Amino acid sequence: MTGDDLARLLDEGAVTLLDVRSPGEFAGEAGYPCDPRQGHIEGAVNLPLDDLYYGVEAALEGIDETRPFVTYCHSGQRSEIAAALLRSAGFEAENYEGSWHEWSRRA
Repeated sequence: MTGDDLARLLDEGAVTLLDVRSPGEFAGEAGYPCDPRQGHIEGAVNLPLDDLYYGVEAALEGIDETRPFVTYCHSGQRSEIAAALLRSAGFEAENYEGSWHEWSRRA
């Protein structure tokens, strides 16, 4: 999935976006110096990858499960694991490979 694909899906309200980074990364208090800005994609829900390891259903409590999931992290690695865990639990999930590293460069 490209950044443009994700932007379109978000505009349409067609997906639930999961940021699987740490709470500090999500809040913009931590991150990587290679990114021009810190924070998260507007509309994303912070669900750290570690939470998914302890049980997908429990981790998703309170999160909209009616739409397909798109996951992202910093570089697409953690989010691919998260998408795989979601798919193995029977959910439709796709990884945004460019993740925050790419999105943080969007105007």
